[in-house]
Amino acid sequence: MEKISLSTMIYSGEKALDHLKSYEKKRIFIVADPFIMESRMIDHIEGRLVKGQNEWELFSDIVPDPPVENVVAGVKEIEAFKPDLIIAVGGGSAIDAAKAMKEFAMKIYDFESLPLTAIPTTSGTGSEVTSFSIITDTSKGIKYPLVADALIPEEAILDTDLVKTVPPSITADTGMDALTHAIEAYVAADANDFSDAMAEKAIRLIFQYLKDAYHDGENIAAREKMHHASTMAGIAFNIAGLGINHSIAHACGAKFHIPHGRLNAILLPKVIAYNAGVKGYSNADLKPAADKYAYLAGMLGLPATNSASGTRSLIKEIEKLRTALDMPADFKTYDIEYTDGIKEDIAKAALDDSCTDTNPLEPNKEDIIAILTQLK
Repeated sequence: MEKISLSTMIYSGEKALDHLKSYEKKRIFIVADPFIMESRMIDHIEGRLVKGQNEWELFSDIVPDPPVENVVAGVKEIEAFKPDLIIAVGGGSAIDAAKAMKEFAMKIYDFESLPLTAIPTTSGTGSEVTSFSIITDTSKGIKYPLVADALIPEEAILDTDLVKTVPPSITADTGMDALTHAIEAYVAADANDFSDAMAEKAIRLIFQYLKDAYHDGENIAAREKMHHASTMAGIAFNIAGLGINHSIAHACGAKFHIPHGRLNAILLPKVIAYNAGVKGYSNADLKPAADKYAYLAGMLGLPATNSASGTRSLIKEIEKLRTALDMPADFKTYDIEYTDGIKEDIAKAALDDSCTDTNPLEPNKEDIIAILTQLK
């Protein structure tokens, strides 16, 4: 038996932020990253919360890859302010931090109810509809995925006005993160018809609109489609799970502090080849995932006469997209320490990562190290 839960109420389209005007007599704890404050994007939020009807407190000490200490500080402020609900506005770091704050505040301080509204300002993480939150232990250099149904936001607001000023590099990083979510979900061990439908649509939209959003941030149609694709990819992987692309990216991100979406883009072609069993031009050891990768290639109008050729076509198309987004193909552009010992540490962390549980193949340490070795 499969359990499929789509529990987040999503508000999308023109003036989606106006939903905030419906809040009355609420004490609201707003979690936002510093850019939301500095750019005064926060005005879009506060301007719709009716003064006199609601009270709110701002927490903006969010940093990328939110560390445990960041979450603890937020939990203490939640306990002092005693809100009725939380609004998270920003990229994945702000939303992930708010989700973790909510979870620990409810467990430690026995809040009866603490609903969360997520307002993403980038199109990539899908955190606004998932049960995942990624928190970093900076002392150990490890990212921990928290996974619990209680982490799923009650509401998500997708307003395109909030993403049209996102810089091109972040548009590329987050867009490739969304693509990785969709492709990993599509071949994940727990994939089903429902997750496949969301993943397929997200993949179509990303290949069609990501380059336009990257080259012209004011292209509202492209921005809207990417925003929707990100959320659909989030729904897909929340149902189906992810895989070692994310496991390795989590481990590498904690070590090298390279943006998460960029790591996913670097890894994706190599991981697809591994999961499909495609090695050079040999088709001798194809895996079941190759059939699904080839289906995606055919869906995108790429050559796919058989599973191996379709998989190779998909890999080439991803590499073309990555080049069009001016993204690196490996770690050679980064001044990072990349010893055999570090690769061993990354492989161990990746194998311990919960995302590995739903990879279509069960990898071992040598498999992960082989993937890492190809990147520098």
